[in-house]
Amino acid sequence: MKRNRTLSLLFHAAFMLFLLAPLIIVIVVSFTDKGFISYPSDGLSLRWYRAVADEPRIMQSFWLSLKLASFASTIAVCLAVPAALALTRFRFPGRDTVSAFLMSPLMIPNVVLGVSFLRFFNIAGLSGSVFWLTMTHVIFIFPYSLRLVLASATGMDREVEMAARSLGAGKRHVYGRIILPLILPGLTGGWLLSFIQSFDELTMTVFVATPGTTTLPVWMYNHIAQTIDPLITSVSAILIIATVIMMIIMDRLVGLDKVLIGKG
Repeated sequence: MKRNRTLSLLFHAAFMLFLLAPLIIVIVVSFTDKGFISYPSDGLSLRWYRAVADEPRIMQSFWLSLKLASFASTIAVCLAVPAALALTRFRFPGRDTVSAFLMSPLMIPNVVLGVSFLRFFNIAGLSGSVFWLTMTHVIFIFPYSLRLVLASATGMDREVEMAARSLGAGKRHVYGRIILPLILPGLTGGWLLSFIQSFDELTMTVFVATPGTTTLPVWMYNHIAQTIDPLITSVSAILIIATVIMMIIMDRLVGLDKVLIGKG
């Protein structure tokens, strides 16, 4: 039994190392002192991290991505709450069809979404608008918010709500003091997961972004297509560390089991 346990631990450790190796290599390469991507490197340097701070286009695209992800995830969560409550509380004709339609962006390849939005914006003359770029991200990340809010709404104990109503509480009071606190884990997890998805989105955004609405992933894609300097590895390392921090926050606030598998 102990031998099997040891072999199991070694296997899982090797498997995790295999999965994390590309990320570890990117972080290690970001400390190179050379002017090109090199591994292994002869020395360590913070040269390319200083270059990140000195490149104004990086900071501009970073702030745009941060604002875009924040607004899009907030809008997506606000839309997901009434949709989730309607789907979990009412049985109406076409309910499963509505649910599948709301989740459909998960089943459509990002390339198809990007080409479709590009064609639509060109016909409607809406290209270059930050507002419409935000709306595309809302459509893309909405299923992530809805999935987690649905999980919280499905597991919500409605007897608490009914007790509040029987004691004379109004609809607004019940909604603000009972329902929202009960589904708060889904709201928090849905917002964080949607934020990460929106911030890191490239495949769809590269079709609809313009020179004035270039997000950080799009800038990174354009940069790596033109040069081979390690600047991109430093930016990637920062994003990797930031994503890990957000996942830790998500685990502390909600629990990754609820976020990833919807466990109640």
